Amino acid sequence: MGTSAITHEARFIADALTAEADAVQRLAARVATGGTEAIAFVQTLDLLERCDGSLIVCGMGKSGLVGAKISATFASLGQPSLWVHPSEALHGDLGRIRRGDMALLLSYSGETEEVVSLANLLKADGVPRVSITKSDASSVAKACDCSVALGDIEEACPLNLAPTASTTAMLAVGDALALALARRRDFKADDFHRMHPGGMLGAGLRPVLEAVRFRVGRNLPCVASTGTLAEALKLAGEARRAGALMVVDADGRLVGLVTDGDVRRLVNAKGAAALTTPLVECMTRHPRTLPADALVRDAVRLVRELRVDELPVVDGDGKPLGLLDIQDLVAMKVVRD
Repeated sequence: MGTSAITHEARFIADALTAEADAVQRLAARVATGGTEAIAFVQTLDLLERCDGSLIVCGMGKSGLVGAKISATFASLGQPSLWVHPSEALHGDLGRIRRGDMALLLSYSGETEEVVSLANLLKADGVPRVSITKSDASSVAKACDCSVALGDIEEACPLNLAPTASTTAMLAVGDALALALARRRDFKADDFHRMHPGGMLGAGLRPVLEAVRFRVGRNLPCVASTGTLAEALKLAGEARRAGALMVVDADGRLVGLVTDGDVRRLVNAKGAAALTTPLVECMTRHPRTLPADALVRDAVRLVRELRVDELPVVDGDGKPLGLLDIQDLVAMKVVRD
């Protein structure tokens, strides 16, 4: 493909991205004014905050696919949520909806037959209902307690056919509602960790001490700052497996770190005489440390920022508890070797 053809394709793609971004930005601008759209958001959040059960999300076609993602976002941020297909709901899956649940109904046109029917059935059953539609004058919106109106949106798709910009805006609204609800409920990192025990998100929210293999008093000796390199290596003995020596003062506080790299450079420079070097002359003084309550994500940030392979973990008095090795993070798959 020639350069001119690539440029033409790139411009088309850029226009499509701009159209989708514009749909979200225009809606955000209307909400920011504090007008009708802002009121609808707040009323919806009020209903969501009172929900004692699950949030049932429903939508047909592309809106249904967006709904599945919105449901997953709410669930990951502490609000139990299920996605239910509107047609299946009308053929038995209404049994999934219990007292205390709430429904979020998605239909850009607001006239999708299955969603309209479901909205009216849920209204008759007294289930609280919120919709995300084009207009609060639509049939779905009229059957709901609250409706977030997206407004007129020109699709990124040529001829304004396939849902593109409208589904992007719908997804953004769902995400914004989930985030705002989590903020109202003071949803914290610990809460998020309980919802995400696996994968990189879960690993990053684990306490760093859970990832530390080398622990003081178990398999990691500390060496006194008054000794020489030879004395420190002898004290570490055969049990030493970590990539650094933890150097402490008379009170047991961490005052320095001597890495394997430090030892190699010193030996290369001085030969056997390097072993007689006092630790205070070859250690890195007052190295960066991690507090005992740090999370794995904090360790990842420091490793990347400092470009180091070892990080001491200390208690509130500055006494070492362990040494985090970069291989601990590699094993958790939160950094690459």
